[in-house]
Amino acid sequence: MALDPRFLGREYGPFTYEVGVEKLREFAYAVGGSVPSMGFSGVGPPKELHPWLHDKDAAALSPYGAVVALPNFAVVYAITPFSKACTDPELKVDLLRLVHGEQEFEFFEVVRPGDVLTTRGKITDLSSKKSLDFLTVTTESHNQQGRLVVRAKWTAIIRG
Repeated sequence: MALDPRFLGREYGPFTYEVGVEKLREFAYAVGGSVPSMGFSGVGPPKELHPWLHDKDAAALSPYGAVVALPNFAVVYAITPFSKACTDPELKVDLLRLVHGEQEFEFFEVVRPGDVLTTRGKITDLSSKKSLDFLTVTTESHNQQGRLVVRAKWTAIIRG
């Protein structure tokens, strides 16, 4: 069933996310191949993980002055409008037939603990090819100073 083109341009948000140092650390540990919680295992960070991604003291001496987020941490705060579009009851997306197609990111600012990120998204493409429907949502996340942090494009494929 083709997605209704009248939903092209539908907007979702704003959604707010406050960045915490522990979330950044847990994410970096998990992506780096360690256990996200130091309390559970006591293993600590993967040895290859850059200290600016988890060590407050080392990061304080960096050009950024604080622990910074890995770029792919954007998935944590920027995906919500895409999720809301995929589950919007008016769009009638069959979630059992949905697969994540792709995502693209364009980065503008470094993310640090204490940042308050506000994300808005808009359906920017609804198309069909053969028995597949494509739903694309473009999101923009701004920090508390109003500066653009990341622009992302998320595509879902719904199998017919």
